[in-house]
Amino acid sequence: MLTMEGFTCFPGLMWDKVLSKVKKAIVFMDDRCSESLHWNGGATSLLEAGARNIKQFSSFEAGGDNEPKAVFVVSTLLKGRTADIIKDIISMSHFQYCVIFTAVPHSIHLLANNVTTELEGNPVFEQFEEKLCEWMGDMNYTAEVMHAPVVFASLSQQFLLSPLFSQLFPLLPSDLEAINRKRTEKKRFSSLLDVDIHSLPPELQIQIKSLASALNTMFECTNTREESFAVGPMSRLIAGELANHPQAKNRRKMAPNKASIVFIDRMLDLTGAVGHHGDNLVEKILSALPTLPGHMTDIQVDMLELTNLHRTPDIEGVLAPGCLAQNHSSAARSLWETMLVAKQKEAVMEVRRQLVEAASKENLPIKMGLGRVTADQLSSYVQLFKGKVEAVETHAGVLQLALATAQTLRHPALPRWDASLAFQRLLLQALGDSDLAAVLKQVLPLIKSACDSSPEGSEAGSGSGSGPAALGVDELLGLLVFLYSLSEETQPCEEEVQEQAEMELMGALTLLLTKQTQLSPLLQSITGVSSPEELTMERAHSALEGVFETLRVLGHAREHLKQLDSVYTPSDGVHQATYRPFLKQVLDEIFHPDRPECPDIEHTSGRLTDLLKTGFSMFMKVSRPHPSDHPLLFLFLVGGVTPSELRLIRDTVSTHRPGTQVLVLSTRLLRPADIPQLLFATERLVPDIGV
Repeated sequence: MLTMEGFTCFPGLMWDKVLSKVKKAIVFMDDRCSESLHWNGGATSLLEAGARNIKQFSSFEAGGDNEPKAVFVVSTLLKGRTADIIKDIISMSHFQYCVIFTAVPHSIHLLANNVTTELEGNPVFEQFEEKLCEWMGDMNYTAEVMHAPVVFASLSQQFLLSPLFSQLFPLLPSDLEAINRKRTEKKRFSSLLDVDIHSLPPELQIQIKSLASALNTMFECTNTREESFAVGPMSRLIAGELANHPQAKNRRKMAPNKASIVFIDRMLDLTGAVGHHGDNLVEKILSALPTLPGHMTDIQVDMLELTNLHRTPDIEGVLAPGCLAQNHSSAARSLWETMLVAKQKEAVMEVRRQLVEAASKENLPIKMGLGRVTADQLSSYVQLFKGKVEAVETHAGVLQLALATAQTLRHPALPRWDASLAFQRLLLQALGDSDLAAVLKQVLPLIKSACDSSPEGSEAGSGSGSGPAALGVDELLGLLVFLYSLSEETQPCEEEVQEQAEMELMGALTLLLTKQTQLSPLLQSITGVSSPEELTMERAHSALEGVFETLRVLGHAREHLKQLDSVYTPSDGVHQATYRPFLKQVLDEIFHPDRPECPDIEHTSGRLTDLLKTGFSMFMKVSRPHPSDHPLLFLFLVGGVTPSELRLIRDTVSTHRPGTQVLVLSTRLLRPADIPQLLFATERLVPDIGV
């Protein structure tokens, strides 16, 4: 019987292909592949496989005189910028043997070179092998180029992440306008649902086709025949590419194992993604602690408490940070799984329990505390290990997760998290009884409050107001996303009144922006400047006009849906207004005992067969495929999934269908701050593919 274990092992199997080639080699790897490896054994796996050294994929790196072998692992096409960097590194080195692994399959290299027919062999890779020999300076040297789909990372037993597609996000109506501008008037699309993959820019086509190819490889590796379903325009494009993949058609005829995969657009529920739910420890850790350089997901844990060092400017960069990815300890992996999906109180209690257990095994003088777990209590337990090298090495994973928890619980940003949560709850109650203009006016005092005291703000780019709980610009933008994502749930409003309310908000935000003493990465991306000195009033206002153009369309994301068109239940006088997660609604439909056919969950596999079945249905009984047909279900969240949603999926499935195995896949593990970045500061139509 097919189990999830076969799929969670798949990422490691793909990395084994790379590991088989790294013996005695210096390894160059780009950031996206590094992040994938980070969750699949980390640098240790390369060194244990015989690699001599690991370096960043950069034109400023090179091999030494006594390093004749190099292995490159890249997430991109072997052309343009990527090819230039490989050439630069080889030119400054003395390699005699080069191996290149690219996560992009050969068929897509053909597409990128405008070759539409499938050719025998791998001519693009063979040509690049010749270039490698030229760059090494001798055509008799050895060069190998091959495809390795090191696309996924197993973050837990039920969750696969794809760092290589972290920038892939569903399109907005403004993106549709950009697509239509390049088309004749008669051929323009009326909605995103009408867009086909061939009308997208080449860069986005390549991303979607690469993702479909990686999924096909995963199903091929596990002998699986999938039925694909889609909810949302971008999901439909990806599911369609998977259904039409040349190798997939043969696999689906022969594969003995069966599964369903449902693609869901993140745009259909931004409310849950930007919401500060307040009850998941990992969401807070990801939001509070700094990310690892070059990573989208993992964070840096300050390990100073485990040393005898004192915090001075001199130790900056001396001590390697800890992280959340723990690949070498079963206890740490178990703790991470709990932290990822449990409620915060349960997760923090489990952190303490694991620390006590580790200390007991080492015969350390620990005093078991009862009642509420505090940051100071966790730190005091961790410090028992200080100076005990073997004990630290044995329990390093648990200690890193415990320190991440302690540092988050005492982090100065937490009051702002709680303030965002409180404001979101207030707005949720106001939405059903007011029009959008009235609710926007409730946000205005928050902006003015931050504006009045922003020069004293201590947080870079956040525009802190009076007190630690005052919201900064980044949080205020997140609050506006939360509000506008629910704007269709409000009472009707006159257009002029709404415009007036928006102009007042925009004016206050413009003033707040120009008062910043530092600009956060989000604000730098939105405004196009790197320092407050460059930010004029006109530039700030122009940037915010673009932000509000995007905000206005967020509420229309579900308007094409016939059944799952709302994520809001208004107050009825007895019960408060509530947010209804879109994901839960989809799962409720999938696992409904009566198996109703939901018009919003579109079946995308075998469309010709479906048409034939429809035509013959008057003569014979035909049942359409349903997502709950098989004991294994994949949920692919295009644009990201939150830790809170991972718990929601687990709880919903255990309530409806305990025997069903559900594996979640996604392009990224979301923190609330990611959504404004993806909406306002990401090239969705033209992603960076390294060319």
